[in-house]
Amino acid sequence: MSSFLKLFEFGQSCWMDNLTRGMIHNGDLKRRVEVEGLRGVTSNPSIFDKAITGSSDYNPQIKVLCAENKTPAEVCEALMVTDIRDACDVLRPVYDKSDKLDGYVSLEVSPHLAHDTEKSLVAARRLWREVDRPNLMIKIPGTKEGISAIETLLYEGINVNVTLLFSVDRYEEIAYAYLRALERRVKEGKSIKEVASVASFFVSRIDVLIDEHLNCKNTPEAKALQGKMAIANAKLAYKAFKEIINSDRWKAVEAKGAQFQRVLWASTSTKNPSYSDVIYVDPLIGPHTVNTMPENTMAAFADHGVAANTVEQGMNEAEQTAADIAKLGINFKDVTDQLEREGVQKFIDAYEEILTSLKKCGV
Repeated sequence: MSSFLKLFEFGQSCWMDNLTRGMIHNGDLKRRVEVEGLRGVTSNPSIFDKAITGSSDYNPQIKVLCAENKTPAEVCEALMVTDIRDACDVLRPVYDKSDKLDGYVSLEVSPHLAHDTEKSLVAARRLWREVDRPNLMIKIPGTKEGISAIETLLYEGINVNVTLLFSVDRYEEIAYAYLRALERRVKEGKSIKEVASVASFFVSRIDVLIDEHLNCKNTPEAKALQGKMAIANAKLAYKAFKEIINSDRWKAVEAKGAQFQRVLWASTSTKNPSYSDVIYVDPLIGPHTVNTMPENTMAAFADHGVAANTVEQGMNEAEQTAADIAKLGINFKDVTDQLEREGVQKFIDAYEEILTSLKKCGV
C-alpha cells in the first residue's frame, strides 16, 4: 500500500501542489492517481509561472491564441483553463468514486483581485463556466474582502478552495461563511450535497517569519520555540474546526447532506534545511483533513514519513507554544497580517512574470 493510501486510512487526503501540461500528457498525473493514491491537485500563479515559462509544451496553444489577437492576460487564462480542465478529467474517477469528497483540481482567480469582492465574483463565475467540470474548485484568498465573495460563490453552488489562510480567527470567519451559504441554500430548498470547500492553511511560512522574530530575541526561551509555531497554529485551527462541526448549527446542515469544509494544510515544504523534510506532514494527520504537498515533500513522505492519527496530539503544548510566543512580545496577529499581504504579493509577482514572458513571445 502506498504511503498516501495509508494517510487516507487516517482520514487525510493527499493532494499535489503542482501541475504541468507535461505531467498531464505523459500520463504521470494519471499514474499518481491510479497507483499512488493521489486524490487532488492544487495550483496557483507561482506553479503556473514555472510550468508555462519553463516548458515549450504551451507554445502551440500560445501560437493559436496569438493568431486570435488575445491579450497576454487572456492567453494566460486560456492556458490555465486548458490544464485545469484536462486535470479535472484525470481526477474525475476519484471524484465519482469518493462521492464528491475528493478528485478536485483548484484554479485561482487573478491575485490582483484579492481585495476586490465584486471582481472576484465575476472572475470566479467566468472560470467556473469555462472549465465546466464539477470537480473544479475556485481558489479565493481568505482576505477580508474575500469572505463575502466566498460565501456568495458557495451559495451559488460553486466549489471554493479558500487560500492564504494564516490565522485561526480568519479561518473561523471563513468556516461560518461556508455554514451561512449552506443554510441559505437549505432555506431555499436547494441541494447542498454537491457543494464542496476546503480552508487552506499556509503552514511553513509561519515558522519562517516567527523564527526571524525569535532570532532577534536571542534568548534560550526564544531558541526553544523555533520551528514550533506553525504546527501549533495548525493544531489550534483543527481544534476550532472540531468545535464548529460539533455545533448544533453544523449538525443541522450535516443532516441535509452537507460536506465538511475540510482543513487543508498548504505550504508544507520545509523551508529551513535544519528541520525535518516531513515536519509539516507527520504531525498534522487526522480525520477530515487534506495535505497538499509539492512533489519533493511527497517523495520525502513516501520514503520515510509515518502515517498515524497525530493532528490532535499535543494540543496542550500547542496552546502553550502560542502563549509563550505572546509572552516574548511577538504579536501573532501582526505576523499573520504580514504573511497575508506578502502571500498576495508573491502571487501577483508570479502572475506578472507569466504576462511578461508571454509579451516576450510576441503576445
